[in-house]
Amino acid sequence: MKINNFICILLAAYLATFLRLTINHNFLISIVGSFLVGFFIRRKLSYSNEKILLSGFFSCFTSFSGFIYFLYKILNQGDWIKFIVFFNLTIIVNLLTMLFGFWISRKIT
Repeated sequence: MKINNFICILLAAYLATFLRLTINHNFLISIVGSFLVGFFIRRKLSYSNEKILLSGFFSCFTSFSGFIYFLYKILNQGDWIKFIVFFNLTIIVNLLTMLFGFWISRKIT
């Protein structure tokens, strides 16, 4: 991979981190990110564009650590039912949203 691609990945990660801090809503970020990941997975991206978008931008934008921290806060309150509901709901909704993005992308082409 060329140095220009690494710079583009770093810039994409920087932009994603900035947007994540600006929006500051874990569930909304995960929904938007899942939709866009599904949308771009369907596209035939070049190797470098795939790395820039999926590894650079979306890995920072939809950070798994934000999801884990959100669940940790619920678990720390001792509410096991709420933890289980949010855990399953978040995973299912994000998976369905990603599939919807995939489907929309397929309909556009």
